[in-house]
Amino acid sequence: MNTQLFNISVEGFEIVNHILTLGYASMAAALLYFVLTKNNSLPKYRMSSVISVVVMVSAFLLLFIQKQSWSNAYAFNGAVYGLKEGADLFTNGYRYLNWLIDVPMLLIQILFVAEITGSDRFKYMARFSLSGSLMIILGYIGQFYEPGRLNANLFLWAFWGLASTAFFIHVLVLITKVIRQGQSIMEGTPRALFGAILPLFYISWWLYPVAYAAPVLMQFGASYELTIVSQQVIYTIADIASKIVYGVMLSATATMLSEKKGFAVA
Repeated sequence: MNTQLFNISVEGFEIVNHILTLGYASMAAALLYFVLTKNNSLPKYRMSSVISVVVMVSAFLLLFIQKQSWSNAYAFNGAVYGLKEGADLFTNGYRYLNWLIDVPMLLIQILFVAEITGSDRFKYMARFSLSGSLMIILGYIGQFYEPGRLNANLFLWAFWGLASTAFFIHVLVLITKVIRQGQSIMEGTPRALFGAILPLFYISWWLYPVAYAAPVLMQFGASYELTIVSQQVIYTIADIASKIVYGVMLSATATMLSEKKGFAVA
């Protein structure tokens, strides 16, 4: 194996190191926020914040491991960071494990603020769990074959990526219905804030397939460093937006809805 292909400049190594640190540090800070604000809304909305707490714990732990994996894979040789002899090649596997835990919960938590109950809630939970899990599992398989890996296979990488995208589109259709349904029972500022979740969702979630596709740049002469650095930056921005910003918007909506119904924080 020509390990020089995986060399990373000092700047590139530090960017990934810093962005991964930002990722898990943000999750830790958000964890504190959701714990402290959980009781700022009516009990029927609080499960949304409880789920955010679970998501933050999962994301913090696995992003921390992801960062350690990055640090352990490379050693500075006086000029660049090279892959350590015998070290495992850095992958996004830990991210996928995190997403497999978090994605179904992120999708389900909005149902509590949208006040979708009964059989409708059960149906959405089942569909979100199935489509969300399959989306992640298929993407996880595909990342083993991405350009730049030892067993790179462009066809298999694209095949599993496209299969994952089919369930991704289904999730977008479902989340659009949920937000529209939730808005129908809201008015004023809560309705506007809840509605703003939809563009946030579309923008932040579309960053994931963009990052998944980043290795294709290597087919056009881009370096491994450019690919891995851009991919980690995009994934981390997407994680912060789709988990923290999304959770805060749901929490704020729940608080405002509670206040309109006469609830006051003790």
